[in-house]
Amino acid sequence: MKRSLCCLVASALTSVLSANGLELVSGGAYARVWAPFASSVRVVGDFNGWNLNANVLSSSANGWWEGGISGPEAGDQYKFVVVNSGVNWRPDPWAKEMVNSVGNSILMDPSDFAWTDQSFQIDNWNELVIYEMHLGTFPGGSPPNTFDQAIARLDHLVELGINAVELMPVNEFAGGLSWGYNPGHVFAVEESYGGMRGLQRFVNACHERGIAVLLDVVYNHLGPSDLGIWRFDGWSQGEWGGIYFYNDDRGATPWGDTRPDFGRNEVREYLVESAMYFLNDMHIDGLRVDGTAWIRRTGADLGGGDVQDNPDGWSWLQYLNNSVDGQSPEKIIVAEDGYSEWGMTRPTSQGGAGFDSQWDPNFHWPVRNAIEAANDDDRNMWAVYDAVNFAYNGDPVQRVLFTENHDEVANGRSRVPETIWPGNAGSYFSRKRSTLGGALVMTAPGVPMIFQGQEFLEDEYFRDSIALDWSKKETFQGVFELHRDLIALRRNLNGNSRGLTGPNINFFHVNNNDKLVGFHRFQDGGPGDDVLVVMNFRDQSWSNYRIGFPRSGEWKVIFNSDSTNYGEDYGNHPGYDITTDAIPYDGLGQSAEIGIGPYTCLIFSQVGNPPPPPPGPPEDLNGDGMVGLFDVLIVLSNWGTGDVGDVNGDGAVEFNDLVAILAAWG
Repeated sequence: MKRSLCCLVASALTSVLSANGLELVSGGAYARVWAPFASSVRVVGDFNGWNLNANVLSSSANGWWEGGISGPEAGDQYKFVVVNSGVNWRPDPWAKEMVNSVGNSILMDPSDFAWTDQSFQIDNWNELVIYEMHLGTFPGGSPPNTFDQAIARLDHLVELGINAVELMPVNEFAGGLSWGYNPGHVFAVEESYGGMRGLQRFVNACHERGIAVLLDVVYNHLGPSDLGIWRFDGWSQGEWGGIYFYNDDRGATPWGDTRPDFGRNEVREYLVESAMYFLNDMHIDGLRVDGTAWIRRTGADLGGGDVQDNPDGWSWLQYLNNSVDGQSPEKIIVAEDGYSEWGMTRPTSQGGAGFDSQWDPNFHWPVRNAIEAANDDDRNMWAVYDAVNFAYNGDPVQRVLFTENHDEVANGRSRVPETIWPGNAGSYFSRKRSTLGGALVMTAPGVPMIFQGQEFLEDEYFRDSIALDWSKKETFQGVFELHRDLIALRRNLNGNSRGLTGPNINFFHVNNNDKLVGFHRFQDGGPGDDVLVVMNFRDQSWSNYRIGFPRSGEWKVIFNSDSTNYGEDYGNHPGYDITTDAIPYDGLGQSAEIGIGPYTCLIFSQVGNPPPPPPGPPEDLNGDGMVGLFDVLIVLSNWGTGDVGDVNGDGAVEFNDLVAILAAWG
């Protein structure tokens, strides 16, 4: 027995040297847990008959306890027993699965899953359209729903054109219904949703459909209820939470006294390990980090009355992003800060927090005010101008744009259509103006995001006990088709709106009297790239409204939100194709008279053949964009001739041409 245990320990030390909690290894499991104030730590579970004396861990450096255990298998339930002044039965802080938020931990092997997403690659950041989803309510029916039920709805997102889902938090929480912002366990996945395996199936199914998965994670506070790491080893100062938390006023948050101690190395590592677990083992493509203002600052007043900077928190945010960039640089990390802190998306090398992007209130509120104001005269086009033109650190994709998200359609706030006309969200005006806001989300520089149900005019304010009303997709099929068409343009799926994926904008037209705006979006410019967006925020149509155009020639209307395709009661006011006049206007050399309906968005694309791709290097003989084996074969097949394969132009295909190709290989 001692010999086999020694072999088990040796195997464990080589295979899970950096793993924590209870991890499966060859022949059993290895336990490693942090409990600096404990006098002893034991592991009890199905594998040892819950015998307190069967598996006593050894004390190692810096408050860690560890040891090998024979017999555990995947699916076994277990707990740690931490002895201090009392005997404390604790769940594994690193448990990948829980029976429930206050139950036993379940031993799981995350690698024992048949992934089929090896060919998946997330689209470029500037081409993403994000769909924020609450797993428990998205599929319909009676919440809480499961990952498998959500999988059954994914083809709806494919039809819509979505290429990224942002899941609201799915960590194990108290009870069965929650938004998810009360995580009791930062590794375990909510059991009522389907647990770890359910999440793996969901991510795999999304990837099979070309949809990336971003996960909302909560580190600014934990719990506060059903929190297994609260006073984990029995130690605390006063009424505070012990080794994982600040044990002074810095621990207080608006949601409980559970702010993690971002200055303690073991806690910093613990939280980063959680992030990396989801990014790597669960194949998550990116994270949305909730409430970063409550990490980089302390205080318990949501109004900010007692706020102080927290250098520990800022340092930890940098550490998180440096860790992700160092291990998985392709992953995307988004901050939800709420205070327009420019430093959130600055590189850590420049003193910033290092996030790739952040939710942007600078866009949300001015745009909602412009579409929700009861009177047309109260719509401020200059505020829209500022909202669209804003960019953190000069980079448009450093902000995520939306008119609805889970916070802004709950907590006493309504969905946009309901706010426009309370009690009559399906009205002409609610549909017209809410989708005008949606069009601005899809055409402004930034990363667009919609909240679940927005695409079919869901008007119920968000809560975790009421599922999406999927009957509205049929009722408001036109609204769905409008969003589908906008998303196709935003992603340039038809090859005529590349400018909407580009970083450039010239917001050249602001008419605050008549409530119209116009802006030019482009990547490099030219046919198939240049896009002109015109929006009318007044209940008035125009048949000969002059506006500037950035280039001469023909421009085709590729989107008209007044089309009866989107609403049988819409006016279908002609937004006709135009040929520009050499009449300077709006500071541009060309202009034209256009037609536009009330509360309408028009999108124009320049007509013409797209410019040919730039020529490749002369060594790229087959024109596939790279120099490689096929180019060598072309040279060899034409050896001694003066035809194709004469790279250096000396009239013969010979050794020097082969050398040139090998030098340019790749």
